[in-house]
Amino acid sequence: MRTIRSALLHPDSPPGPTSRVMRAAAAADDADSDMENLTDSVIDFRLSELAATAGPAHPAAVAKSSSANAAATEMLELSRDFSDYSSFNSDISGELERLAAAASATPRSDAPQPGAVDLNDLESMDLSEDASPLERVEPFVLACVQALGPDAAPDARRAAAARIRLLAKHRSDIRELVGVSGAIPALVPLLRSTDPVAQENAVTALLNLSLEERNRSAITAAGAIKPLVYALRTGTASAKQNAACALLSLSGIEENRATIGACGAIAPLVALLSAGSTRGKKDALTTLYRLCSARRNKERAVSAGGVVPLVHLIGERGTGTSEKAMVVLASLASIPDGRDAVVEAGGIPALVETIEDGPAREKEFAVVALLQLCSESSSNRALLVREGAIPPLVALSQSGSARAKHK
Repeated sequence: MRTIRSALLHPDSPPGPTSRVMRAAAAADDADSDMENLTDSVIDFRLSELAATAGPAHPAAVAKSSSANAAATEMLELSRDFSDYSSFNSDISGELERLAAAASATPRSDAPQPGAVDLNDLESMDLSEDASPLERVEPFVLACVQALGPDAAPDARRAAAARIRLLAKHRSDIRELVGVSGAIPALVPLLRSTDPVAQENAVTALLNLSLEERNRSAITAAGAIKPLVYALRTGTASAKQNAACALLSLSGIEENRATIGACGAIAPLVALLSAGSTRGKKDALTTLYRLCSARRNKERAVSAGGVVPLVHLIGERGTGTSEKAMVVLASLASIPDGRDAVVEAGGIPALVETIEDGPAREKEFAVVALLQLCSESSSNRALLVREGAIPPLVALSQSGSARAKHK
C-alpha cells in the first residue's frame, strides 16, 4: 500500500487585480487557471477582500453602511472557520479575554475628552459600533499607545498589547484608528520580548491590525517582518501560528514576498509542517503557497527540506491538509530541483495512490501535481508508468469531473 499525504492552493502566482485568490505566474496559464479553480481554500483571500472593503474612508469616520458592517462580521466568522480558526484568525488562543483581564496597566489617557479612561473597562465594554462609536473608543486607543511607550513598565506594555489585540479584533474602523495612532511601531519591539505572553499579544495584535489592508504598509514600514520571523522561530505554538498568519497577510503586498523569504521565514514554516498542530500545518501551507509565488522562495523551500513533510501530508486524509500540500508540491515541482526532490521523497507513488483511492477532489489535485512533475521530464513519465498510474488515470478520464478528465 502506498502512503498518501496532503495539499493547498497552487503557488506561483500573485493575486489577480479582480480577485485575491492566488494565480500561478510561473506555470502555464491553463494549468494555473485550473489550479486556482480546483482549490476550495478561497477563504484566505476572501478575508483580505473583506478587509479591503470594510474600512472607512478616514480613521475618524464614525458611521459605516450596514453592508460594511456585515462584511466585517463575515470576515471574523470566516476567520474562525478556516484552518480550525483561520489563516487570518484574530484570536487563535481563545483566551483573549483572560489575557486582557489578567493584565494590569496604569489607567492613563491623553484622550481629547474630559476625564481619564480606565483601561480595565475594556474587558466589559461593548465594542459594537452602535454601543461604542469611534469617538468613545479613541481615548482607550490613545491610552494603550501611551502604555506601550519604552519607559512603561513591562507589565503595562504586556497589558497594552493585550488590549490592542482585543480592540483590533472587532471592527475595521477601530483597526484603522489603531493603525494611525502610533501603536504599530510601539508593538514591533515586543515581537522580540523574552516574555512569551507579551510576544504572543504583540504578534496577534499585529495580525489583527493587518486585516485592515491599509495597515499592511505601515506594519512593513515599521520593520515588523524580521521580528515576526523571529517570533515564528521562537514563540509559543500560538505565537508561531499567528506569526505565520501575519506574514501571510503582509505577503499580500507582492514586494514583501521576497523580503519575507530573505528574512528567513521559509525554514520555520517548513518546521511547522512537521511539528505544528493541524491548524499550524494549515497556516504554514497557506503562507508557503503565497510566498512560493517567488521563485527564490521555492528554492529556499526545497533547500529547507520542505518536500518530505509535504509528501507525508498527502496521507493526512480528513484534516484539510492533503489538498493544500499537493498544491504546494505542484508549485515546487515547477522548478528542476523541486521536481527531483518530489521524486526522491516518493511523491509519485503517493500521488498515484491518491488517484487510485482518494476522494474525488483530492484526485483532481493529485493529477494536476503529476502533470507538473511529468510535463518536462521523460524520466518522471516513465516512473509514473512503472507506478501503475495508467489504469487509474484512464478510469479518471472516464468517470472523473470535467477538470479531472481534461488533466
